[in-house]
Order: sequence, then C-alpha cells, then structure tokens
Amino acid sequence: MSARQCRFCAAPLTHSFCDLGMAPLSNAYRRADQLNDMEPCYPLHAWVCSQCFLVQLEEFESPEEIFSDYAYFSSYSESWLKHAEDYAEAMLARCGLGPTQRVIEIASNDGYLLQYFKARGVPVLGIEPAVNVARVAEAKGIPTRVHFHGAATARALVNEGMAADLLLGNNVLAHVPDLNDFVAGMAVLLKPSGVITMEFPHLLRLMQENQFDTIYHEHFSYFSLLMVKRLFAQHGLRLFDVEELPTHGGSLRIYACHQENAMQAVTSRVAELLAKEMAAGLARIETYAGFAEPVRETKRQLLEFLIAAKRAGKTVVAYGAAAKGNTLLNYCGIRSDFIDYVVDRSPHKQGLFMPGSQLPILPPERVRATRPDYLLILPWNLRKEIVQQMAHVREWGGRFVLPIPRVEVLA
Repeated sequence: MSARQCRFCAAPLTHSFCDLGMAPLSNAYRRADQLNDMEPCYPLHAWVCSQCFLVQLEEFESPEEIFSDYAYFSSYSESWLKHAEDYAEAMLARCGLGPTQRVIEIASNDGYLLQYFKARGVPVLGIEPAVNVARVAEAKGIPTRVHFHGAATARALVNEGMAADLLLGNNVLAHVPDLNDFVAGMAVLLKPSGVITMEFPHLLRLMQENQFDTIYHEHFSYFSLLMVKRLFAQHGLRLFDVEELPTHGGSLRIYACHQENAMQAVTSRVAELLAKEMAAGLARIETYAGFAEPVRETKRQLLEFLIAAKRAGKTVVAYGAAAKGNTLLNYCGIRSDFIDYVVDRSPHKQGLFMPGSQLPILPPERVRATRPDYLLILPWNLRKEIVQQMAHVREWGGRFVLPIPRVEVLA
C-alpha cells in the first residue's frame, strides 16, 4: 500500500482515528543478546477512510517479515481451545460435514481448530505462513501448507482438487495488507455450494469499549460489518448470516457464500447488525474523530495508578505477553520502573523480553515466588481464565488490575 492510501478502495487517507506514537512490532520479542541492539519502531497511527470507513494502519513491514517465524501459538489458551471445539461442533451440525467434504482453514496456526474436525473424520487442510507454527500442526497430524493465502495460492490448491466445502479464518482478516487479493482467493478456493466463516474483532466494540490496545502493526485493518459486506461483495461473495461473539473483547463471525448460491437465505441478523452500526454512526466520518480522547484518558489513568502504587511501596507484575499488552505498555511508556516482569504460559515466550519495554517474560510460577501486590492483566479479554488460574494471588492479599476499558482494581 502506498503511503496514506486506503488498502481497499485506494482513496486518500486524511482522517486520523488513533495515534499511539512509535512502537516496535508487537510480536517481535527480544532475546537477551539483543537488548542492546537498535530496535526498529514504526508509527502506530490508525487512519479511517472517508469513502469506505475501513480503519487501517499503513504497512511498514511486510507480512513475510512479521509472520514467517511467529511467536503466537493458539493452543496455550484453554478458553480459546473451548471456543474452537464449540465452533467445530456447531459447523459439523450446520453444514452436515462428513468424510466426503473438506474443511480448509486460512492461518491455521498450530492446528488448534482443525484437530476437532479431523477427530470427527472430516478431511482438513491448514494454510499457515509461519514455518515454526506449521511444524507443530504437522506433528499433530494436521496437513498444513506453508503459504500466505491469496488468489495464486488458491488457484494452485484448486488445481490439486483441494477446494473447500467449509473455508474458515479466525482472526486472520485483520492481518492481511492486500485485502482484495485475499478475498478474491477465498472466492477461488470455495466450492460452488461451500460456506465461508470468518471471525474478527468488531470495530464497533473496539470503539465503544476503548479497546485501543487491539491496534498493533500486525493488525493492518479493523472491520465493521458495513465494510466487510462491501469487501466480500466486490469479489462475488454474499454475506448471509452473522453472529456477535464475546471473544477478543467482542468479535463477529460472518457467514458467506458465492453470490449465485441460492441455498443460503440471508438471516435477519445481518440487517439488524447493519442497522445497529448505522445508528452508532459508523457510516459518518465524524463518529471516528471522537475515539482518540478516551484513549489518552486511559493512559493517564493507568500511569496515575502505577505512580501511586510505586510511591506506596507496592510491587506490580503483569500477566500475559500478549501483542495487545505490548501496545499498551509502549503507548503508556511503562518499563521496569513500574512493572517488575511479565509472566506467560507459553514456553515459546518464556526467557524472552517484551518488545520496546524490554520486560522479562517468566513462567507463571514466578508470581507465587515473589508475591506481588498487584497483577496487571494485559490480555484483559481472558480475565476470567486468568483470574481463575492465578487465584492464589489473593492468598497474600494480592489484587488483579484491568487496564481496559478503564483502570479497574478487582475486589
């Protein structure tokens, strides 16, 4: 994408949505021997297109640089695995999937979802650009192609007889700089009677609940249903259903098919959600200008809390070396003067350091050993799971802190 041009409709980008300053890539975790090296940082400034209302970042690093060796493995969240299994059960029933159909997942990660279809006898195929993550999926017995999805990849797979009865992608659409090539490839890969489902964080929830930490360089775009409907229609795909989900602070699961597929009637939920977005002002450029000030206020609140805690002699550590946490820490300028360390369950992150803040990432067992006064939950969307896992913090009077949508110390 050329500088300041909409990646969907190519209109000039002149309207700021949220400026989070300069930041490193949120998944570019650092090794100990890199801590004195120069760390690349890029503007983390989201813009909104006045023509199609796509909220987006400029592309400073290629997907190949960001995703070819990736630190995020989906299988380390129990709640996310449960979400994946529930989805598989629902789609098996809804689409009547069996051994003669094929499920293809774009950005299939470590096989966290396809494993549930495979266990029920449905042929599966994953498309995953990160070699290190794809190896883990293959070790689970999930056939995986190491590619970035697009029209060329789709044509090659179709030529091999690999078209999809169910084509899905969870939290991948935001990671795509070339949206038109990506969705065109979905149209190629989908069988004439096939169904697409995609899940992505809902822009309306992001705005209403001040979820600015969802903005990071790996997320090139942020979607409303209004915008996605237009994007899919441009490539011959029709949205026929939508569900609102609690995942990632509020997501949408859209259902789509080929325009000429008359088997799928449009549900009332599509019109209802479109009307909800229109009523919220998502088709008016003025609406987007009001997002920046609540973001700045959250920064002030969090810094005030941390300053007061440190002046009172309290210790603070953080849970979850998540990408959203890196956005929050770097935007707020939080370093080791406020937080001692971060813990994470993933062994792929333990022993590394957070990008920008350079906070060490340790196993969760470290919390019991040091008994901090406060545990700041960076992946606030997993608050219930984390509070349950770390309930022992309360044994010594420790308390949990949520930063989003506003600073909250849990009772």
